[in-house]
Amino acid sequence: MSPAARSVQVFGVYLAALGMLLMVAPNLLLSVFGIAPTAEVWIRVVGMLALLLGFYYLRAAGRELTEFFAWTVLARASVPLFFAAFVWLDGAPPMLLLFAAVDAAGAAWTWAALRTPRAGA
Repeated sequence: MSPAARSVQVFGVYLAALGMLLMVAPNLLLSVFGIAPTAEVWIRVVGMLALLLGFYYLRAAGRELTEFFAWTVLARASVPLFFAAFVWLDGAPPMLLLFAAVDAAGAAWTWAALRTPRAGA
């Protein structure tokens, strides 16, 4: 598995785990980040979406879909911008920026891995 695929695989596992947690015990995660608990279904829907995105990441990593890897870099790099806007404009909890940091770090890892020549290539 290439370094880029490995980075996408790790992020896929993160997304799948986050998705499962949001579907099964959403308020546990919300409380850790200082976000008010909810009984609304939206948080479980977000969990389902994260789980399904994790599935895509894992499948793409297994198939070495480098074009997909590049797309994820752009998408994940935009997350901090969106989350910062949510905090600044909508009063979202600043702890939300910790999730943005994970996306930014994952994007940077994949970006660097895509630019590093593979041994023997």
